[in-house]
Amino acid sequence: MASILKNLLTDIAGVRVGHADDARLASGVTAVLFDKPAVAAIDVRGGGPGTREEAALRPESTVEAVDGFALSGGSALGLDAASGVQAWLAEQGRGLKIRDAVIPIVPGAICFDLLNGGDKAWGRFPPYRDLGYAAAAAAGTDFALGSVGAGLGATTATFKGGLGSASAVTSSGVVVAALVVVNAVGSVTVGNGPWFWAAPFEVAGEFGARGLPSSFTPDMLAIRLKGAPVATSMENTTIAVVVTDATLTKAQAKRFAMIAQTGMARAIYPVHAPLDGDAVFAAATCEKPIDPIYGLTELGATAANALSRAIARGVYMATALHFPGALPAWKDRFG
Repeated sequence: MASILKNLLTDIAGVRVGHADDARLASGVTAVLFDKPAVAAIDVRGGGPGTREEAALRPESTVEAVDGFALSGGSALGLDAASGVQAWLAEQGRGLKIRDAVIPIVPGAICFDLLNGGDKAWGRFPPYRDLGYAAAAAAGTDFALGSVGAGLGATTATFKGGLGSASAVTSSGVVVAALVVVNAVGSVTVGNGPWFWAAPFEVAGEFGARGLPSSFTPDMLAIRLKGAPVATSMENTTIAVVVTDATLTKAQAKRFAMIAQTGMARAIYPVHAPLDGDAVFAAATCEKPIDPIYGLTELGATAANALSRAIARGVYMATALHFPGALPAWKDRFG
């Protein structure tokens, strides 16, 4: 594999990421922005998703490209984050132009973090529109991982969740990268130990270099569910963005998203449950042509591996919330 640059989504030229969050709220927003509109699609596998503009991303829908994505905490109340991202883009004159109108296209997805101990008594209107604006304004090529942005309030079945990212390069030199908010109903680690399910795909010790256990006990393989048996369909969700500089049609971007989402199954156990809202946005900046069959297959497989790594990195880099009874961070236990 060719050398990895920053191991971030912004290794794709023309992509920027920004965070805005509130420690008292224990929630936040992450904005992904494109310097030029990017061809986009979505693949949803979880049973309890929360999305905005999902229909516009279907291959049969008219709009071909997006200006950015908004990932947010707050459950359905956080979908308004995309309005804040839109507002910032509109101020820059960026968006779909229809005569004199300019409409920024910003799909979004949310995760449930309303019961993590933060103060959610925000009054009449939730703060996510303003957080979305701030995240867009802060977007750049460097960004933090772990308990930041939309990952600030994220949790898993065993450890504090968070925001992760990873990148890779295909054999033909096409760059692919993933960004993910890990708020899963399942576990990202093997049992309660230090091993990540994504260990076979780790690069350069990016999430601790612990590998996998030498053997698996029944306890390691026991299904651990966050909040069971009282969890609801809106308490979880892993939401991700995968981006490439390959040239894709909208239909190919859909297939790219579908293959990439298999990376969740390699990193989270269990996944795509009725209690999850798992969704993957895919985008292409269309700088490099690829073979439509084998090239697209390799691209999706590479993205799946990067998504697995990003999931583990999100948990590995997370820090615990400062509330009574908060889940420990992985590093709290394993350093």
